[in-house]
This record gives sequence, C-alpha cells and structure tokens, in this order.
Amino acid sequence: MRLTILGSGTNVHPTRAAAGYVVQTDQTMLLDFGPGTLHNLIKTGIDRHRIRHILFSHFHADHFSDFVTFFFDAVYHSKFVGPRADLTLIGPRGTRQLFGTILSTFPGFNTAAFRVRIREVAGRSFMVGKTRVLPRTVVHSPRLHCVGYRLEHGDRALVYSGDAQYCPSLVRLCRGADVAVLDCSFPATRPGLGHMHAGDCGRVAREAGVKRLILSHFYPIVERYDVKRQAGRYFKGRIMVGRDLMTISV
Repeated sequence: MRLTILGSGTNVHPTRAAAGYVVQTDQTMLLDFGPGTLHNLIKTGIDRHRIRHILFSHFHADHFSDFVTFFFDAVYHSKFVGPRADLTLIGPRGTRQLFGTILSTFPGFNTAAFRVRIREVAGRSFMVGKTRVLPRTVVHSPRLHCVGYRLEHGDRALVYSGDAQYCPSLVRLCRGADVAVLDCSFPATRPGLGHMHAGDCGRVAREAGVKRLILSHFYPIVERYDVKRQAGRYFKGRIMVGRDLMTISV
C-alpha cells in the first residue's frame, strides 16, 4: 500500500494545497479532493483518467472543490480525447444530493461518455477491488455527516480521519493501524473548534496503538509551532509532519 499526500493544508494556505490523498493498492483511490490537489495529482504522474473511486470524508469546500475542475476535464477527455474509466463517488449522507445537483446543473456535466455511480456510506465495510474500506462516523461539524476511512490491503491498514475532533469512534477506527493520517489543524497551545490539535492526535495514536502517525491538514498557524514535539508528548511511536507530495509506503 502506498500513500501520497496531495494536500496537507486547508482551504487557503500560502504554501500547501488543501486536503487530498492518493492511496495505491490493487486500485488507485482518492481520499478527498480539496483546492490545489488536482494540480499536485498531475505532478505525481498518476493517470487521472484511470482513477475509478473517489472517497469523500465530508463536504466542506476544502475537501472536495477540485472535483469540479477534475470532472470538467474528465468529460472533455471522454468526448474528445479517449476513453475514460467509469467513476464511483463515495461519501457520507448528502453525497447523492450534492453530486446529483452538480452533475445535473453544471453545463456539459451530464454529457460524460462514462458512467458515474454515487454511493453513500456510514459504518458498513465494502470492497474496492481487493481493498477493504471501512467508513466510520466521526465528530466534526454538527450540520454534516462526517466520516473517516480505514483501508486494509493484505496485512496493512491505513486510516484517514478526515476532519475530526478527538472521539471514541476515531480511536476505534485507528486501532492497530500501520499508518494514521490525522487532522492536526492547530497546535496544542492554540486549539480551535471542530478539529484536533497536535496533542489530540498524539492521544488518539497512543490509545489506538498506531504504528506511525502522520500529522496533516494544517491551518497556517501550525507553521509557527513544533507540532511533532507536541504530539510526541502523548505518543512515543514514529511521527511524521505531512507535506504536499510526500509519499509513504504503508
């Protein structure tokens, strides 16, 4: 299993793209698709027209807005350049309504020469090829259903929190994971609403018995603090500070 961080920042960050990740197993999947991540996806050399599954954690704009540009490009490619693989959009409650509206109202989006499937998920696992995907509801915004994802392939497990506060469901999702990519929006000394700070991330990793913790989803204030050290006060395992285009073998 291979993870590439497309975006380790938030909606408007001076040096980082917003939330987005590529996971490569027997399949190539996207986890979230925030602004700036499509450009970084192109930099990786991965053929975007072969991507069949996009998994969304929730629908704040910093987690999905590059989908619009991606899909416009996919429609053009399928009509005028060459075949494009069918696409499955996966996410929490509200996924059908949001993407149904986008696909039916954006000019030309309903003329794609490939099939689009929309799937809503909550707590039941499903397979993408040979990869088992477990979505679990996490606490983030009271008006949105938000999920984190656990991906298992062979004997390896990767967890992506999406946006989350510390909560028991996130600890359970991370239990024994080889890698956990967690929402570290703030330094421990400057916490904010709706997200974890570095200390929370360390606490989740410790309680879940994670092997490797990757801190990501940084607001600009994080750049002024040593969040790795702050997380390390709680978690004594391996900690990495995420950056755009970082690639990790799980």
